[in-house]
Amino acid sequence: MAVVSTAAFIDSHRDATDAELAKALVETAGGLALAMRDEGLKTGRKTSVSDVVTNADMAAEEFVAGALEALRPDDGILGEEGAAKASASGRTWVIDPVDGTYNFASGSDYFCSALALVEGEVSNPARIVVSAVHRPALATTWVTHDGVAERNGRQLEQLIDAPLSHLALATYLHPTSMKNDGIRNAWLDATNSAATVRMFGAGSVDLATVASGGMGGWLQHSVADWDWLPGKALVEGAGGKAVKIDAGGVTWCVAGNHQLVDEVLAKLEQHG
Repeated sequence: MAVVSTAAFIDSHRDATDAELAKALVETAGGLALAMRDEGLKTGRKTSVSDVVTNADMAAEEFVAGALEALRPDDGILGEEGAAKASASGRTWVIDPVDGTYNFASGSDYFCSALALVEGEVSNPARIVVSAVHRPALATTWVTHDGVAERNGRQLEQLIDAPLSHLALATYLHPTSMKNDGIRNAWLDATNSAATVRMFGAGSVDLATVASGGMGGWLQHSVADWDWLPGKALVEGAGGKAVKIDAGGVTWCVAGNHQLVDEVLAKLEQHG
């Protein structure tokens, strides 16, 4: 079994800044998950056949939470797989050890490890201090700190305004939501003028790709904090816009360049 020495990681990162620590955590967690997949996964089901969890998810989150307990003892922790600790500092680390678990468990490389450090209420933070997203299969890491988004240490170019009709929209709509008239109609109106639509199934990878200019925008409803905050910070750090709006009976997250986002918001507002 792949082994990560949490004690050694802690010793070597005692003086790390928040951004340095975030980067190291996602790279180590993502590498651990990939190594465990290569050795053979144990997979269980959560709420449906497409909502799964693996032993790699659990091990990666255990590592991240253990490191943070030692290195940032006053900060809170909120993890997708159950890690939870109240904050004494007003700051909380929001962890997604493996984002895109269905992809990951199926052998796809479209997955990542992601996290965000926020100040204030997690679901509506006053500030995202840092965020990090790591795609282990591509050895690519995005980090946001001090309002600047970087990929592999290089600052991302600022997103340029362009209409939805000229760009690809990354999105996701679960088959069960397609049966809901309010959700389906809102989604159709928001997407039907895009140059093309793509569904990949890993929100943080999608959002990092949007921030890098590889995809025009992103749209999804009922997004968990750990699937939204890391990528939201990246898009905003690249000069884009990342906001929420209620429509069709649910809350949607929309991200991309300002012009595209405003177009999508205008369409969704008709279903508010």
